[in-house]
Amino acid sequence: MSAGTAGGAATGATGRARLAVAGLGRMGRVHARNLARSCPSAELVAVLDTRPEVARPLGEELGARVVANYEELLADTAVDAVVVAAPTAAHAGMVLEAVRAGKHVFCEKPISLERGSTVEVVEALSASSVCFQVGFHRRFDPAFVAVAERAEAGELGEVLLYRASQRDKASPAPEFIAGSGGIFVDMGIHDFDTARWLVGEVESVSAHGAPWRDPAFAATGDYESAVVVLRFAGGALGALDISRVAGYGYESSLEIMGAKATVRVDDPFSARYEWREAGAASRPLVESYDRRYGAAFAAELEHFARSVLAGQPAEPSGADALAAFDVAQAAAESCRLGAPVAVPPRPGSPSTRRDGT
Repeated sequence: MSAGTAGGAATGATGRARLAVAGLGRMGRVHARNLARSCPSAELVAVLDTRPEVARPLGEELGARVVANYEELLADTAVDAVVVAAPTAAHAGMVLEAVRAGKHVFCEKPISLERGSTVEVVEALSASSVCFQVGFHRRFDPAFVAVAERAEAGELGEVLLYRASQRDKASPAPEFIAGSGGIFVDMGIHDFDTARWLVGEVESVSAHGAPWRDPAFAATGDYESAVVVLRFAGGALGALDISRVAGYGYESSLEIMGAKATVRVDDPFSARYEWREAGAASRPLVESYDRRYGAAFAAELEHFARSVLAGQPAEPSGADALAAFDVAQAAAESCRLGAPVAVPPRPGSPSTRRDGT
């Protein structure tokens, strides 16, 4: 977040922060519907997409204006803040334009696929009074929040071991993979942010990737699955596995072993019942991330809207986005070199040091 305190938003008749969504792909549509229906402190006033055939029906569904282009959106005095959910390659430029226009910004991860432009955005935010939040939604999931609160209270003790899994049921198209920044930035960045948030700063990374078996995906140069070992600054170890092709459903699980207790977050089921027949029992599984983290997606936007209204910094911040990106880049470099890679050091903060140091 910016070093200064963001000014409070000028609100409409509802007294809520007036937000627009720029980019109506899968996550953009999730954000737009949450702003319209599930965020008491926010009002969806406008939507924007390069495809009018996508923007028009969604605007009608949600009662939001359809804006012709980003310049028009930023010039609209009835818009307090922008949710940037366009393709990743456009994120940095759109955030910088919003900052120059004095609009508060919620940006999907990552800020950029390049470190230089990520740093440029973070520096611009630091020199402004704009409220900024990056879309690391796990920080708003009730289960993860409970873990963080109990760890902060000392119930976990010094962290000894961190383990996490993130697995997609099926991969998106090769075209998406090619522009995603790779498995470590596109998927792993959430795990890296969660690790920093719950344990502490990451000192070094060792990663290994499994090449794609499908030639169409192999041409992207990315990996089908990966395993990452983290060494935290406080001495704890972490182990992550990431896969785009689990097949059975979507999974996002976590285990932290502390000196006083061990905690697990592992609930991949989409229903609270079990079906039993002779010799077998089954439970339906969650199939996608938007089903698993539906409540968190709404909660992160509610937090952002409240921060805008209060004129206060929001978290996770631009600095958090850069830190997680650095870990992801170190993982990609380690995978390429076949050796551990150090993560650029940064000062720890009280909110990201839970490893006993």
